[in-house]
Amino acid sequence: MLKEFKEFALKGNLLDIAVGFVMGAAFNTVVKTFTTGIVSPLIGLLFKADFKDLKWVLRDGVINEEGIAEGEIILEYGTFLTAVLDFLIVAFVMFLIVKLFNAMRRKEEEAPAPPAGPSQEELLIEIRDLLAKK
Repeated sequence: MLKEFKEFALKGNLLDIAVGFVMGAAFNTVVKTFTTGIVSPLIGLLFKADFKDLKWVLRDGVINEEGIAEGEIILEYGTFLTAVLDFLIVAFVMFLIVKLFNAMRRKEEEAPAPPAGPSQEELLIEIRDLLAKK
């Protein structure tokens, strides 16, 4: 069983998937940082507030002795919009990568075929002509 697991784990495809997963996680971190650090503040200028802190208070809470609001019900739509923006950026970049990959694959497929040799008919005609000369 250990041998089978070792063969499975060392297959090239599994290693490719693992590398892709790690790269995807790193890319997601970059996108999240870009969104929260650059895009959200710029959009927040429009709302006169930090974009990711936008919320809709459905019911006000009561502030307890420790200064924490209890019983407050809020919809954090700023956090949701930030996550949607992260998703859209990642999806767009993945679309571009797939499009580039497909374009490269098409170029490989469209490579000119080697020049075709003579057809069977041309060979037979050539043999006939050679035989006719004798």
